[in-house]
Amino acid sequence: MALCGFAAPILAVLLSGIHPVRADDPSYVAAVYEHRVVLNPDPREPVERSAALEHMNKNLDVFEEQTALAAKQGAQIIVFPEDAIHGFNYTRSSIASYLETVPDPGRVTWSPCADPDRFQNTEVLHRLSCMARKNHIFLVANMPDRQVCDRLVDPLCPLDGQYQFNTDVVFSDNGTIVARYHKQNLYFEAAFDAPPKREYVTFTTPFAGRFGVFTCFDILFREPVVTLVKDMGIRQLVYPTAWMNQLPLLAAVQFQHSFSYSAGVTLLAANVRAAALGMTGSGIFTPWDALHHHDAIGETGKLLVKRLPVLDPSVLEDGAGKAWLLVPFSGHPKVEVPVEESEKEEPWPASSFSPMQSGPEPGYCPKEDCSEEPIPFTSKMMYDNFTLVALQGREGNLTVCDGSFCCHLLFRRRTTAKRELYALGAFDGLHVVHGTYYLEVCALVRCTGLEKESCGGETEHAQTLVDFHMHGTFSTEHVYAGVLVSGMTLDRPDRSGWASKGRFYMTRTGMTTGLVTAVLYGRVYEEDSM
Repeated sequence: MALCGFAAPILAVLLSGIHPVRADDPSYVAAVYEHRVVLNPDPREPVERSAALEHMNKNLDVFEEQTALAAKQGAQIIVFPEDAIHGFNYTRSSIASYLETVPDPGRVTWSPCADPDRFQNTEVLHRLSCMARKNHIFLVANMPDRQVCDRLVDPLCPLDGQYQFNTDVVFSDNGTIVARYHKQNLYFEAAFDAPPKREYVTFTTPFAGRFGVFTCFDILFREPVVTLVKDMGIRQLVYPTAWMNQLPLLAAVQFQHSFSYSAGVTLLAANVRAAALGMTGSGIFTPWDALHHHDAIGETGKLLVKRLPVLDPSVLEDGAGKAWLLVPFSGHPKVEVPVEESEKEEPWPASSFSPMQSGPEPGYCPKEDCSEEPIPFTSKMMYDNFTLVALQGREGNLTVCDGSFCCHLLFRRRTTAKRELYALGAFDGLHVVHGTYYLEVCALVRCTGLEKESCGGETEHAQTLVDFHMHGTFSTEHVYAGVLVSGMTLDRPDRSGWASKGRFYMTRTGMTTGLVTAVLYGRVYEEDSM
């Protein structure tokens, strides 16, 4: 699991951007299911195996129904969420009856459905395998896994003589286990061990080529996912997750979309549905468009099905098919019309604005400060101390710095429907709450009120339409760009990329829904252990 929660209405949206894939290019149909997990009401108390199976079968019954529905809609692969079979918040001992041993598919070829008696205590594997086999579909599920070890030969072996892993299992369309991935970056998961060695897991399908596998909190770290994408050339990823949302920067669909857009990959993201825990947000994302679902009120699951272009370079023919593949973290140039080199940085000439903001207007500045020159202030955002400046007037040219890291913004408001305060924030430092990782962040956020201290708080609604160009002086090449608008609706930059070494930008003009957040989320992976 990851992060904390908030409330927002039901949303299932198809986001369409520039989609260069031709109708005759190879494609496939994918499905993800956001599952309302049936939980163990007392996960810290051990139970017998029979009780654990009774509990898990309630969730597997839903999996079976949804797999059949997806297959009827032509889906060739379906992804289910993390923790969706067994739930969460177990101790190392209380999860014991839920564990099964998932064999290494690199060493053992096995279809639990076709050969159910080969390994004992594998009832869950058997049901999942039969779902895949019966519906002729690749199936990705997450489950708790036990691997026996010997402390005499493995010094990292736990004291009880077994590893307990948070495990993704992939079944082929004939029910054979073809991939097994042990989650690398655990999020306060006392029941599980991190794998002793890093795992880079892929599997190959006959309809779309290669896919990579990773889980939930992994998305914020270099290993394994960045290595899969940049070093191994994987452009299609399956992603079971149990993510608790936190605005303004890390709602589930918000960061899933930013990751897909910025890494240049297809992401099949399946999240758990649990309103009381703020858990929702699933989607089928490509670098160009998305079908996503967000429901922080209801208590029902959601099946998403979408046809996608194949992005595996080893499957695509040379020429037009490969020409549209993006270099990870290089940005998205504007492709509708040729752009002169001198125009690539700015959506409008910088000379159209005065060197600083235009004069203050009511409702556009903090209650306590309507001076012509904005004064930097600090406020908590996502538990980090951001340095911010408030936007004042209808248009302006702003800079804010946190040490040597600086963020720059050209903006123009196109509506004045409501008194809403916005601020541009910068953060350069080690995030240490609910995980430790180094960030460089530029964020344009709608504040929750008209006071400075409200900037960085959680809100999902806005009415102000803002055209903007934002760039930051990043030391990392791993920058995730994203735009979120009112009602937990995803938007996308018109274009983004490197204007010069260390200077990443994005632009957006003409949006039709109020801006909640525009963010350049830089991850400095090499500084995580500082």
